[in-house]
Amino acid sequence: MRKSKKKKERRKGLMAKSLVIVESPAKARTINKFLGSNFEVKSCSGHVRDLPKSKFGVDVKNNFQPEYVTVPGRTKVIKEIKKKAKEADRILLAPDPDREGEAIAWHLAELLPKKGSIYRIVFHEITRGAIQEAVKNPGRIDLNKVNAQQARRILDRIVGYKLSPLLWRKVGRGLSAGRVQSVAVRLICEREIEIDAFVPEEYWSVTAKLRGKKTDGKQFEAKLEKIDSRKAKITSEEQAKKIVDELRKEDFFVKDIKTKDQKRYPSPPFTTSYLQQEASRKLHFSASKTMRIAQQLYEGLEVGEEGSIGLITYMRTDSIRIASEAQGEASTYIKEKFGANFAPPTPPRYKSKKGAQEAHESVRPTSIYREPERVKAFLTPEQYRLYRLIWTRFLSSQMKPAMLKITTADIEAGKFLLRAAGLEIKFKGFMAVYVESREETPEGENREEKESKDGKEKILPALEIGEKLTLLELLPEQHFTKPPPRFSEAILVKALEEEGIGRPSTYAPIIQVIQSRRYVEKLKGRFFSTELGRTVTDLLVAHFPKVLDVRFTANMEQGLDEVEEGRVDWVKLLRDFHEPFMLTLVKATREMKKVKRPERVTAEKCPQCGGVMVEKDGRYGRFLACRNFPKCKYTQPVTTGVQCPEAGCDGQIVERRSKKGRTFFSCNRYPDCKFSLWDKPVQKECPDCGAKFLVERRGRAGQVSYQCADKECGYKEKEDVKDE
Repeated sequence: MRKSKKKKERRKGLMAKSLVIVESPAKARTINKFLGSNFEVKSCSGHVRDLPKSKFGVDVKNNFQPEYVTVPGRTKVIKEIKKKAKEADRILLAPDPDREGEAIAWHLAELLPKKGSIYRIVFHEITRGAIQEAVKNPGRIDLNKVNAQQARRILDRIVGYKLSPLLWRKVGRGLSAGRVQSVAVRLICEREIEIDAFVPEEYWSVTAKLRGKKTDGKQFEAKLEKIDSRKAKITSEEQAKKIVDELRKEDFFVKDIKTKDQKRYPSPPFTTSYLQQEASRKLHFSASKTMRIAQQLYEGLEVGEEGSIGLITYMRTDSIRIASEAQGEASTYIKEKFGANFAPPTPPRYKSKKGAQEAHESVRPTSIYREPERVKAFLTPEQYRLYRLIWTRFLSSQMKPAMLKITTADIEAGKFLLRAAGLEIKFKGFMAVYVESREETPEGENREEKESKDGKEKILPALEIGEKLTLLELLPEQHFTKPPPRFSEAILVKALEEEGIGRPSTYAPIIQVIQSRRYVEKLKGRFFSTELGRTVTDLLVAHFPKVLDVRFTANMEQGLDEVEEGRVDWVKLLRDFHEPFMLTLVKATREMKKVKRPERVTAEKCPQCGGVMVEKDGRYGRFLACRNFPKCKYTQPVTTGVQCPEAGCDGQIVERRSKKGRTFFSCNRYPDCKFSLWDKPVQKECPDCGAKFLVERRGRAGQVSYQCADKECGYKEKEDVKDE
């Protein structure tokens, strides 16, 4: 009787035949609208199992078998998903198409019943066509990807759990080391050493302002290039003045004019790295902010009559491949909006870097016809700006090259040769839409190269060979050679990618974690290594040279890629790392000397004696103390900058440490105010309920999220995975 009733219900479509499981509620809402009544879409809220936080959790002697436990807060979600799974004919696991997503799918499959009817579906954009196509072609979980994620997780656990306690004993509690983060800090510290050691050299340039007979009063500039046929090298003001005096006595003639046409090709569409770099330069977004907003654009937003739709493809990718359908749509759009002469006869081809996962696509809009201005009303200002950046970059990548006319005029004045450069845009091509921004100009780059890259027109007036010019002014200018620039987020992401440190999904969390642990500081958009960062880096480099070696770290990343490709056994990879690492650890434990953790001088004054306050590390966390100790014993906890939310309290939330060493946060007016919480408060208002701060929560897999402290509100901003 009951079986007969269930069959009738299924025939009527009242019971879901397929259960689709994704990570986030936003993704679930978007996908749900693309599937019929025979599908039910549920969110697992990210990782459901991970290594335990309270212990090492890896059985090294038993082939590094991990001890997985349920992620706190996921028990209810798992119970609900299990219940739904029992009611479904088949289960479609649909987490993100990367290692982390594959691992989430595998953990779910291990927990769920009906293992024979569990499938994996993969898509790179959340649109109706992509979802329906994925559902039509379900596959199986890629165990090589799972093994690669598992190996990376265990590698990070080994380094984090073994090195961090050593730092606690030798430097101070609360410190940490990570397989990838420590190498990133080393890059910043070494750049600081380069800058400190750099000795600037003085040099001078001489520029002449000139006018020709047929230039209609238009003047132009020519820069001194050669003296007696040799490259001009001016090292002092005295030398520059002497040259200026000699030039004033000379007549200036046009010796030669050269013109050449130059094609300038568009940049490829975004990878994760390129997106983070360009968003940093153009929008001044941090890497983590870029990824947070890109996640929202990918998972789906309500866009008018279309409803919830994913606006961009998957944002964690190192590939610049583009689907042929997207290229065809872009070509049609370009012809309609700009004219046929702006569309190349065949779609452009871009070559991904070696090792890129070509199964993925670049970051692009899911439809070029969803123009930024059309969807602007449905997006936040930040979502709009990032979407516009992605949209214009992709569109420009599908357009014809720009045609530039480069003109150089050599000006002769006695033994001196000066050069004037001009640039004219004959055909804008892709530059009608987008020009890539650039970091600081490298030393030695000439003006012609710079202006060509910037795409800024600078047209020289009409000149003739042999024409005599009128000298209007001579401008000597002092310069000094510059040290290598400090890392901005864009430069650091580029360096991490070029060195092979980390992967697209890890750049943002690496940058975030090295700041949160006070190894580096960002001032005016540039990273500075702190005294603490340099101290820890020096110790690790001295005692763990291999772990801190850039090439070794890059080779380890390559090894993880080979595990994913099925060419390397994950257990062997871990064993080859673990055995020499443990020998080094034993030696370092014995030989590393204790280092007094440096004090950080603050701008605050002691309210009791007027002395300078310094930030110190204590048993119960960081605190401020008067530098005149022991004469003055005034101290106060380090504030988070967040106001206590208790009604009528004017206190600040400060960081403290319990007797067992666990960090927590409480009001500095304790015991008058007993407000406290375990999660770190962040000075950012909740957009849903208006709470004055969010809290930072770290998942078992190292992922960080910012969410409302009020459980009834439930607001959450997803972040990325961090190493230990």
